[in-house]
Amino acid sequence: MSNTTEGLARGLFWAGSIILLALGATFARQAGYIDQDTVLRLVLGINGIMLADIGNRAPKIVAPTAIARRLTRFAGWSTVISGLIYTGFWIFAPISVALIFGTGAVALGVIATLAYCLHLRAEVRAAAGK
Repeated sequence: MSNTTEGLARGLFWAGSIILLALGATFARQAGYIDQDTVLRLVLGINGIMLADIGNRAPKIVAPTAIARRLTRFAGWSTVISGLIYTGFWIFAPISVALIFGTGAVALGVIATLAYCLHLRAEVRAAAGK
């Protein structure tokens, strides 16, 4: 299976899983088995698991250069860690805290990846100038 086909299948899997979880959680809330906070935690928490999966897959994508491989490894780890932190906040913290700090963890992961991109770019420019 090609990377494009595999990526599309994985995306459809996640989309379907999130929709099914949301529908199932809504049904369970309407039946009185869980409350609205639990529905919110489940539906938003699964996004962190999806981010962790994406981060886990990122380094395995074919990268044409050593620099690109370094970047995808870093981005993968950054995404996995921020996704798991996001999920942890949505599972254990009060919703107001989870909203701020869970989203902040993902934002820090993105900022760290961008900073690493700039670092690698500076490395390449310095090596070219030698």
